[in-house]
Amino acid sequence: MIFTFGTPLSYGIFRAPFSDTFGVSSVALSGVFAIMLFTFFIGSGLVGVFGARFRARAVLLACSLATGVIAPSLYLFDSVGGLVVVFAVLGLALGTAFVLLASVVPRWFEARRGAATGLIFVGNGLGLFVLPPIWQAALADVGVRRGFLVIISATALAFLLAGLVCRRPIWAAQSTATADELLEWLARLGGTRTFQLLFVGIALSFAWYQLLAAYAVDLFAARGLTAAGASTAFGLIGGVSIISRIGSGYLADVMGSRRAFLASLVCAGAGIALLFVPTVPTLLVAICLIGLGLGGSATLYIPLLMGIYSLEKDTAIVGTFNVAIGIAALGMPPLGTASVEFTGSFTAVILLTLAATVGGFWTVAVGTAGP
Repeated sequence: MIFTFGTPLSYGIFRAPFSDTFGVSSVALSGVFAIMLFTFFIGSGLVGVFGARFRARAVLLACSLATGVIAPSLYLFDSVGGLVVVFAVLGLALGTAFVLLASVVPRWFEARRGAATGLIFVGNGLGLFVLPPIWQAALADVGVRRGFLVIISATALAFLLAGLVCRRPIWAAQSTATADELLEWLARLGGTRTFQLLFVGIALSFAWYQLLAAYAVDLFAARGLTAAGASTAFGLIGGVSIISRIGSGYLADVMGSRRAFLASLVCAGAGIALLFVPTVPTLLVAICLIGLGLGGSATLYIPLLMGIYSLEKDTAIVGTFNVAIGIAALGMPPLGTASVEFTGSFTAVILLTLAATVGGFWTVAVGTAGP
């Protein structure tokens, strides 16, 4: 799980080194990274929906093979088209590994599912904490191509190890639905008000961080931090989220996943609002609040969904809502980058980020209200 979210959400760090190495504009690169997020969420979501009948181990080993194949690929491609292919495959492999682990591991736990989900999602928080500065150091010290080779090779090895041990428990029911039956199920699901509101709400609950990742490093640098310090500060959001990933899981077991999830969005919104204040001490408080909110919302949406929908379709449910997250992700990197470039300030994009958080809170609250 360390390698699933850490790399795709480090795209703000990729932009300048990749632009210099390949001679591609930052806006064009934002489009490439948007495609990576698209395949990370939507592509892997479709794999989760229609590949639910496959063994988790086989799918994870396929993810390991895919990442291993593209690890040296930047030595072969030097155009935007080549980068699109590489990052599309990378996003699909990383996202598919996430869907499998996020949906299979909680099935081993019943009484403490929230806590167990929080523990496995610590890997995501650790990845968001350590991978941004690792990517920044690797790209600066050994170059784009070699840095990409080393880190993606390590990713392939991690997925190989995960594939060797990950499987559903023998007592857990697994979907045997055909593709036609899954399409019929999706059609029925899509016609319900709860699903429609949750689809939008979960998308917005991730959109705010996708927006933030597009400009956070530049914002922190503009507030007086060095390039390395800005990358470390961005990684610190993921580091703080480790605490809330553990704590929110236990909290969900006590007060319910819905209340804990909504509380996390409130925390994130408060942190984003503090980004309007241009002082370093306030920035540190904002980073802590955003990290706490990120950890809770990114962890608790899984127990929230599993409390509403049939566990038999665990991977299909997670995959379906990954599609929602991916639809938002397709536009967030270009929107964040373009907002800063066209306005010359961070005010508008911070306002957009805050609006996404508020929208996510409202739609999830309404969609899950009542029995």
